[in-house]
Amino acid sequence: MNVVTLIGNLATDVQLKEVGGDKKLASFLLAVPRATRESEADFVWVSVWDRQAETCADYLAKGKRVAVDGRLKSRSWEEDGKRRHAVEVVAHRVQFLTGPAAEGEEVPFERAAATG
Repeated sequence: MNVVTLIGNLATDVQLKEVGGDKKLASFLLAVPRATRESEADFVWVSVWDRQAETCADYLAKGKRVAVDGRLKSRSWEEDGKRRHAVEVVAHRVQFLTGPAAEGEEVPFERAAATG
């Protein structure tokens, strides 16, 4: 079963683009703290489609905390004569965990609670 749930903070702003005319695709890099080391994180690309993509682009920014439910997707391509590979999360649901910040206010990186 291909199911993934992550909690972390956006490491980039949301990038929104149109794909195939009427479809929307948002993507962002998510920093997910490691349970074993307080200062380390894994960085995972997240893709979000359609109306949810527009909502993410409207309300999320670098530093905001989210929970993502989705599936892993692997892809490969050739670049500069070398084979490249990537794994990303295709989100089914993005839950906003940080409320709106006042203008100019920075949102601190919060460590996710370790489970199991």
